[in-house]
Amino acid sequence: MRIVMGLAVLAALTTATAAKADPCKAIPDRGPMPSYLHRGAHFSGPVVYVGDGDSLCVAVGQGPANWVEIRLEDFYAPELHSPTGPAAKAALEKIAMGRNAECVANRQSYDRVVATCRIGGRSIGDLLKAAGSIEGGNGYGQGKQ
Repeated sequence: MRIVMGLAVLAALTTATAAKADPCKAIPDRGPMPSYLHRGAHFSGPVVYVGDGDSLCVAVGQGPANWVEIRLEDFYAPELHSPTGPAAKAALEKIAMGRNAECVANRQSYDRVVATCRIGGRSIGDLLKAAGSIEGGNGYGQGKQ
């Protein structure tokens, strides 16, 4: 009986739990970015998702297959799991969610594009700073991944 219980506990501890799926799928999890997101490419659309304080998705077409995940090039938010992470995400949602973002792609980082995005002619990074959002996430002062 103890062996069975021990095996059940071990199985529960070693079974991976499913992470929340990334809804932005224009850039594959593995592989190159679509050619329309090359360095210097301009693209725009409504902000349809905010992942944390410096990541968002811009819809360049219908459905999640056309949602481009962006890591803001000009703002380094605290990590979501840090004490100030949820407030950073809320600030980005307040500034960007549902609004049209005009972006310029820089480079690929994992399954997202590092880009500078503007809303109403101002960079989202500048809008976050003007709203009092504090920087300090991974890569702050070193460049992002």
